[in-house]
Amino acid sequence: MGFQITGDPAADKVLDDSSFALLAAMMLDQQYPMEHAFRGPAKILDRLGTFEPAAIAGADPEEFAALAATTPAIHRFPGSMAARLQELARIVVDDYAGDASRLWTDADDGADLLRRVMALPGFGKQKAQIFVALLAKQCDVRPPGWEQAVGDYALDGYRSVADVVDHESLERVRAFKKANKAKKSPAKAVAE
Repeated sequence: MGFQITGDPAADKVLDDSSFALLAAMMLDQQYPMEHAFRGPAKILDRLGTFEPAAIAGADPEEFAALAATTPAIHRFPGSMAARLQELARIVVDDYAGDASRLWTDADDGADLLRRVMALPGFGKQKAQIFVALLAKQCDVRPPGWEQAVGDYALDGYRSVADVVDHESLERVRAFKKANKAKKSPAKAVAE
């Protein structure tokens, strides 16, 4: 089927074709609309000509930051995200021989996979759980114990990008997040 997260078939194809692009897109999914974050790898590919981790890791930091900030930027904070993306690429090159999929293919179980993802820059526990759920739900990467590792993100429903398979599901995830935010901060939600 392929990913349908970005609303742009070409950007979704980059995610389909590159495990590193998928990992990087998840890293970019922070304080930025998810479909835009997941378009980030396609923007870098268009501008750099490659999305190989070694090329990104080895790029001049200032030039790479400028490339990431070119309109439309890869994120609302393009400079810091460019640096974080280069750091992520270096880890993939150094620890996984340039193959991001080894994060999950070499994992012993769901807990090990979650630990590996949490060790990456830009991945706290919740984001790591969402990424492991995305791998399970959309890539059929289901190491033993993945459900326990990701908690509620393993459930059916529309909780995160792991559940986005088309525009309708994207809107349902967005509504779920908005409702959750309102529950946590009712005064702020009313003000918005």
